[in-house]
Amino acid sequence: MRSANIRIGKIYGIQIGVDYSWFIIFVLITMSLSTQYSTLHPHWSQTTHILVGIITSLLFFVTVLLHEMGHSVVAIRKGIPVRSITLFIFGGVAQIAREPKRAIDEFWIAIAGPAVSFLIAVACTLGSEAMRPVSEVATAVLSWIGQINFMLAVFNLVPGFPLDGGRILRAILWGWKGDFKSATRTASGVGQFVAYFFIFVGVITALRGNFFNGLWIGFIGWFLLNAAQMSYKHVALKESLAGLTVTDVMSTDCPIVSGSIPLSEFVNHEVLRTGQRCFLVTQFDRLVGIITLHEVKRIPQAAWDSTPVASAMQPLDHLHMVHPLDPLAGILEKMTIEGVNQLPVVDDGKLVGILGRDRLLQLIQTRLEVG
Repeated sequence: MRSANIRIGKIYGIQIGVDYSWFIIFVLITMSLSTQYSTLHPHWSQTTHILVGIITSLLFFVTVLLHEMGHSVVAIRKGIPVRSITLFIFGGVAQIAREPKRAIDEFWIAIAGPAVSFLIAVACTLGSEAMRPVSEVATAVLSWIGQINFMLAVFNLVPGFPLDGGRILRAILWGWKGDFKSATRTASGVGQFVAYFFIFVGVITALRGNFFNGLWIGFIGWFLLNAAQMSYKHVALKESLAGLTVTDVMSTDCPIVSGSIPLSEFVNHEVLRTGQRCFLVTQFDRLVGIITLHEVKRIPQAAWDSTPVASAMQPLDHLHMVHPLDPLAGILEKMTIEGVNQLPVVDDGKLVGILGRDRLLQLIQTRLEVG
């Protein structure tokens, strides 16, 4: 599957990406800034208006990235992996691998982003004053960056989950009551109220004639509403797995295939004939790895005849293994962090089964439907 974003590098070990939707908001902000600069500074040339608009937009998204880095650096220092940061139409999002295990960690991770934005706002405001006698362009850019970061910090402190303010609210409730699920439910409810308020304000703004701003405010409300609902569903999903272990879901009848046969024979005689998606791979009667459709599809179909199964498989020593008595609640999280669909189940050094993401998701769906 093709990635939904463009990777631009790593910072502090965190993959940085730009979603395709970012280009839409980048163009809109640049056009808005160019128009604003042409009104406030009519003596500048048209080219200067456009170039300064582009530079200001780029600097704004750099500060958004720094906001997300604030969250990410604190999360990493608290022992929580951060997979990536992606800039998209609504700003930026850090993909933190798991929820914090302590309320105090949640609090510091959540407040780090707005704190960075406030510091940037103060630095840019002071910088704009310092540059006033020197450069009108630099003064205008720094002034706008300072104002927008102050607004960004204030907006993110609104107690609407999953905004930073909503996470701070959850951390306070969690620390006070000691109940993570209850705190999430309350924070999610407040978040949905805030989202409906944004949608209401957006509709009123649009009806009063400012259609574009109203549409944008309403769209933000719709995004927050979905995010708040999904955040609580994620917690409910983990709750649905409470008390279950790997033994309850793993497959013990894993088919075996020789690593020496070509992929074309494997697909035609094993996958298509049986419908199985995961196979154990042996070489000289020794287990050496597993292969799934995911690995097969990485190889161009034209090369299937000349590529043996062993060349496409995941070797056992590259796989993360689980124990039959490991709780399921953390397994899906582990699969997400590692980006894998199957995990070997090993007991006392012996492979006793395979845990597949498809079976785990099927179990979750069934338990949620039953309630």
